[in-house]
Amino acid sequence: MNEKILRIDKWLWYARFFKSRTLASKLCTSGKLRLNCKLICKGHATLKEGDVLTFPKEDDVRVIKVVSIATRRGSASEAATLYEDLEPAKSARVKKITLVPCIATREAGTGRPTKADRRAIDKLREYD
Repeated sequence: MNEKILRIDKWLWYARFFKSRTLASKLCTSGKLRLNCKLICKGHATLKEGDVLTFPKEDDVRVIKVVSIATRRGSASEAATLYEDLEPAKSARVKKITLVPCIATREAGTGRPTKADRRAIDKLREYD
């Protein structure tokens, strides 16, 4: 049986999940990458077709099934054929709401706050 295998860091770079192979290697050595539910701590671990990768990317967790092994880094459309995305559709995902802290605003030209104003502002900012 002639099965293709490739290093995980190379494949992540070929599939265009990372801009450079160095960034892909950093993910592999960080201990945040799972290959078939097992933590991977080395970039030279081998990957084959049918494997499932789970890793954090930006604000969400990516779950990817390897469909084919590439021999080079190609175009984005070529890279999209290398994997199958197992996570739910982006429209179905609940977007994380970021809380923006309440910022006291002052009208332009009113100058710096007085000591009493500053204490009142500090009192409003306390979340206790």
